[in-house]
Order: sequence, then structure tokens, then C-alpha cells
Amino acid sequence: MNDEFKINLGQELVKFPYEPVKLEKGYANRTLQIDLGKKSIETKPVTDEMKEIFIGGKGFDLKLMWDIVNDGTKWDSPENAICISSGPLGGTTSYPGSGKSLVTSISPLTNVAIDSNVGGYFGPFLKFSGFDAIAITGKAEKDVMIFIDGVENHVSVREINATCDDAHLICNKLTEQLAPNKDGRQYIAVVAAGSGAAHTYFGILNFSYYDWRRKEARYKQAGRGGIGTVFRDKKILALAIRCDKWKPDWSITAD
Repeated sequence: MNDEFKINLGQELVKFPYEPVKLEKGYANRTLQIDLGKKSIETKPVTDEMKEIFIGGKGFDLKLMWDIVNDGTKWDSPENAICISSGPLGGTTSYPGSGKSLVTSISPLTNVAIDSNVGGYFGPFLKFSGFDAIAITGKAEKDVMIFIDGVENHVSVREINATCDDAHLICNKLTEQLAPNKDGRQYIAVVAAGSGAAHTYFGILNFSYYDWRRKEARYKQAGRGGIGTVFRDKKILALAIRCDKWKPDWSITAD
């Protein structure tokens, strides 16, 4: 990593403490909604209807987006939402493919809804931290980091300044800075969009996960259709999560 690269965390714009919940059949039964323009953070309940339509929570991202946008929403409208939900098994790092996240937004390329899936551990960590999905709206005035702390149970938005906006450097440095120790790096996941996303309509999102063999944060590329461009338009430099769980509190058994 570039030793001269630095990230400075600035003023905390809003902080939202929350109570931890125990997953029920893979559901946290609530979603997290962040409005950067209003500097507000809140949770909303998951309804029985949502569970009946989107079994396991795969599709909650689409539901949240359609509840927020309207007929006049464009890709760069403040109300355009970036929504992320976890996989159909309630989020788990134990079963290959089940930890995938789905990401939904209005695309800069087509100006219609687009979704993409991505691997890594952001989806499971979001679930273990107590949320089935997240929706981000509004635009910040300066570059910000959204931080979901599933260890101390709070969500915050704070100003962030980096000497470079390359996604791989941001993912690596934040993994180091947010982990309490070297072993804690495996419980950090970061979402970032590189400098290209700020200058094109097809910017992607990078979801990092810590590779203990290589001793660095590797990342999966997703957010096809320009969701990374929406990310940067909202002045989000990073969406990071810290969790202290590696496996869910439930298991799959055969009758």
C-alpha cells in the first residue's frame, strides 16, 4: 500500500445509537434508512407482506427503492436511493453464494432501476449488525463516510478527507483504521467507488473483504450500470461496517 496515503476522519455529522436484536428465522425485522441531506438516520420495520413477496429478504432493496423514488426521480436526484439487502439465507459467511448482497438504484446510463449482486461479507455483516437492508438518500455537502458499528451498536455519518480517492486504497486504509487490532480486520467490510466513478456514467462499487492470507483488503466489483457514479454524486467516499460475528445465530437442519 502507498505509505503516503492518508485518511482523516473529520466532524461527526449525525450519530444514531440502536438496540441490538436477535435474528428471527434469518430476519432482523428492520431496515436502516439514511438521508444525507437531512442528516437523519432511522429504522423502519419489515412487514409480513415484504416477507411473503421477498422470501428471505432478497429483494428488500427493490422494495425500499420503489417506496422512496417517484415518477420524476432521475439518477442524480437527491431522493434517488442506493439500497442494499443481503442474501436469501439471512446473510451468512458459511454457505458459498448465500452472503451475496443486492444493490439497487436509478442508473445514470439508462435512467431506470438497475440492480446488481456482489459477494463479500458486507451483506452478512449488515444482517449480523441488526438490519435486513439499508437505503441511502440525499446528498452530503462534503465527502463523507457512513459507518455502521455492529460492535458498539451505532450508525454515524462523518466527514472524511483522503489524499487519494482510489477505491482499493480507501478499502485497505479504512480496514486498518476501523479494526481494533490485526485480528479484527476480518470483521471490517468497506464499500467504495473509485475516482473513475466521479467522471463517468458507468462507475462501479467495490465491496471489500479482508483476505487474511494476503493480509490485505480484497474487493468484489459490482454496482453495474453506474451505481458507483450515484455513490460519488452523493459525496459518499466510503460505506463501512464493523461486526464481531462471523457466523449467524441459526443453522440449517434437515427433517
